[in-house]
This record gives sequence, structure tokens and C-alpha cells, in this order.
Amino acid sequence: MRYHTVGTTDITVSEIGFGCWTMGGPNWSLQNGAPIGWGEVDFDEVKAGVRAGLDAGVTHWDNADIYGNGKAERMLCKAFFELGVSASDHVIATKVGHFHGTAVHAYEPHHIRRQCEQSLRNLDVDCIDLYYLHHDNWAADGEPGNLPEAAEVMHQLQAEGKIRAIGQSAYSDAGFERSVEVLRPVVFQSWASMLFDNFIRPGSKVQALMEAHGITYVGFSPLAQGLLLDKFDPENPPSFGEGDVRTDREDFQTERLKQLKPKLEELKARFGGSIQELASAACRFNTGHANVCSTIPGFRNQKQAACNVQAGTDPEFSEEDLTFCRELFKDLQLRG
Repeated sequence: MRYHTVGTTDITVSEIGFGCWTMGGPNWSLQNGAPIGWGEVDFDEVKAGVRAGLDAGVTHWDNADIYGNGKAERMLCKAFFELGVSASDHVIATKVGHFHGTAVHAYEPHHIRRQCEQSLRNLDVDCIDLYYLHHDNWAADGEPGNLPEAAEVMHQLQAEGKIRAIGQSAYSDAGFERSVEVLRPVVFQSWASMLFDNFIRPGSKVQALMEAHGITYVGFSPLAQGLLLDKFDPENPPSFGEGDVRTDREDFQTERLKQLKPKLEELKARFGGSIQELASAACRFNTGHANVCSTIPGFRNQKQAACNVQAGTDPEFSEEDLTFCRELFKDLQLRG
């Protein structure tokens, strides 16, 4: 496993981290009832996946308060406990922003503080290593932006020793730029994959921001929620359970899968056709870019975890590999 430093901090993370969204199981938005989770998960299978990550040198675990509304944080804590793992030997990340409870907006200072305290309890830690604002929607409709107040309480929590480093997860160039000005994060997080490389590609606005401010990047969804693993048959598109974020998404329907299929065949011809080889290629695409310190595929069991960690020991991507992938998917940019 390769390891990298987060921004200007002394925090070191494994190049392949594990995203914990799937641990939360099915979930729905409090705002509009849309599915925002995954299928049901079995704790013993998740624990076996955590064990596989530990054995491969994974030290970076990315969570959020919205993942199962705290369930994923508690499940990671339970898995660590049953495996005899000390969280102090790992880098634990979590986020605030999508779960707002009874607050008008999740970035109200009181709500941020309350959620930070709850995440500390859920994870059974004294300090959260990386604490992110989870999105760049700074205000409720018709309300003034509250980023300055959110930034102030984040810095207070850091001064109090409840968080080590501050991060920003965002979904737009403007969101990252605004956060740099006010929040001053040391790490960014967002989509990054062969199907959506807008923020990490050479010459992007976000890359320029990172270079200028010493910020590093954590790329989520490197497998594009499974689209890059050639798992889905265009003639028999998948159906997902209630509460699964992929339900009814166009990217998993026949037309889009047909567009993707020939590109996956070219990808397999270059990097290998097994799911493990495809997962490795997808993760190495992300980590081959400048300023990317870690990528965080999700997992539900030991088999998926073992596929994810292969990238940590396979050779790093060459510039030729990166260019091949960018050119292959340049006319089919999906977020996944």
C-alpha cells in the first residue's frame, strides 16, 4: 500500500481508503423522499471487508452523519471493536451537511457542533481526523449564505481538539473556490473517476486551487457505483432495492449501458477483464492525478474489499495510461 500526506498537515492516509456509505444501508432524503442509501447490509460481511482492508494496509476510513443517519459510523466503530482495532491508529473522516435534523439548514453553527459531538460518540473517538462540510449549498432557499458562520464553528471545533483537519466536499468549481476563501480547508473531496474527472484533470480550476493553496484531494466513487466494473447487462438492466441511490437513475438504464459497453471492452483489453483488474484500474486512474492523496471505493463484503485494495500494490498508472482512459471516456462523462 502506498501512503500520502493530507494537504499541509502531518496526517498520512492510505492511497486506497474505504468509503463507508454502503454501511448505512437503505436511506431516504428528509427533504423529498428520494433514495440516498444502498441495499441492506450484513454486519458480519462488512466486518470481513474491514478485515480485508486492514490486512492490505488501509488506514483511511471515510464516513458521514447522513450514511444511514449515523448507522455507518456506529457500524465502523463496532467492526473496529470486534476486530481489536484502535481507531487512533487510523485516519477517520466524517462529514456534516446533508442531515439537518430539525435545523432549517445543516450548516447552522449549533447543528454542526451537535452533529460533531454525535459523530464523536458514534465513532467512539475523542477527535475526528478529517471533518468535512459535505456540500457547497451554503443556504436554505431564500436565506442568506451561512458559510462564514459554519467556518467559524469548524475552526472552533478544531481549536478545541475535536477535529484535527478541516475538509470541503463540493460539487462545483465555484463551491471549492468559495470554501478556500472562507473555510480554508486542507483537503477537498468529490467525484473522481474515468467517467467524471472534471475536478482532477490537468488544467482544471480545482487543480489550480489545490496547487495554489497546498490542498489535496480525496476522490469518491472511483468505480462509478459499479459502472466501470462491467457488471450490468444493457439488455437486462439492474433493479435496485428501496432506498438505493441508484434506483431509476438513467446511467443504469439500457441506452446508457449500451453506450458504455464498447468502451468497457477497450478498457478490459488494456488492463484485464476481471472485476478485480477493472477495480484496480479505476482506482489507479484517480490516484495517478496530481494532488490526489486517496481514493475511497465503497464495499459491502470481503470480496469487494479485496478487489478495491488491489490498486494499492499494482503499478501506478503511467501518463500513457491516464491519457488512454481520458480519451476513451471523454464523450461519455457520467457522475456515477
